[in-house]
Amino acid sequence: MSRSPYLPTFCLITAMLLWASSFVALKLAFQVYDPMVVIFGRMAVASLCFLLVFRWIWRFEYRRGDYKYLLLMAVAEPCLYFLFETAALQNTTAGQAGMITALAPLMVAVGAYLWFGERVTRTTLLGFALAIVGACWLSLAGDSDHSAPNPLLGNFLEFLAMVCATVYTLSLKHLADRYSTWLLTAVQAWLGGLFFFPFLLLPQTELPTTVDAQGLGAILYLGTLINIGAYGLYNFALSRVPAGQASGFINLIPVFTLALAYLVLGETLNSAQILASVLVFTGVYISQSRRRLPPVAGNAGA
Repeated sequence: MSRSPYLPTFCLITAMLLWASSFVALKLAFQVYDPMVVIFGRMAVASLCFLLVFRWIWRFEYRRGDYKYLLLMAVAEPCLYFLFETAALQNTTAGQAGMITALAPLMVAVGAYLWFGERVTRTTLLGFALAIVGACWLSLAGDSDHSAPNPLLGNFLEFLAMVCATVYTLSLKHLADRYSTWLLTAVQAWLGGLFFFPFLLLPQTELPTTVDAQGLGAILYLGTLINIGAYGLYNFALSRVPAGQASGFINLIPVFTLALAYLVLGETLNSAQILASVLVFTGVYISQSRRRLPPVAGNAGA
């Protein structure tokens, strides 16, 4: 673990701000290009960038069976995660999708208890329950409009994306002490590119016929600052601090997302959604207001 908390903290805060901006960038890109074109495009951009620096990131200490965790990490995120998030953002607003991410730290806390032996207190469980209730309320209170035709479905798909994010975080934590941060990030991009390429060949995928500055700019932004920057910073921090501590910073994403969605997309929340958001934040706050307990003896470690 890192002796100084400042560098991992800076990396986590920056990663959360970048991830929050990805909701806005995706909404802008989807206005111009087919979602599968956008997702593959960001994978291709990131993959190319990592290939250019391949010799500097190729560092690892392979342990028997690691391939299972590498595949699990990449299949969970970006593969399934992006499928769920893409479908979610076609049905709900960027602001509401960002609020659902508040559940991720609580889900990681439970997963870390089962995998790494990190203790889960009654306070954590209470906060988890409140946040779940708030998220469901937020979904039901959503208003349908041209950018959010089915908020309930969209928010549920975003929740499934958070399940994938939890699996990804725990898998990466298991590998972080043996593989370089940037190699793990590159594996995500390379396997993600292979996974999403066949989607371009489907008849329902509308391939671009023109170059649009907004769409192209959004894809380049997602491929570099999100797939490389945000994931790289988060992966680096996760190699220095406990999984539960790192995931706690995901609580910042809803705050950043709502602010960016308001400033860039002009999105708003109705009164019921605001109250539901407060309940989510209350649950998250309660879950984080706990005394750190020692790991349970005998559980598997990272």
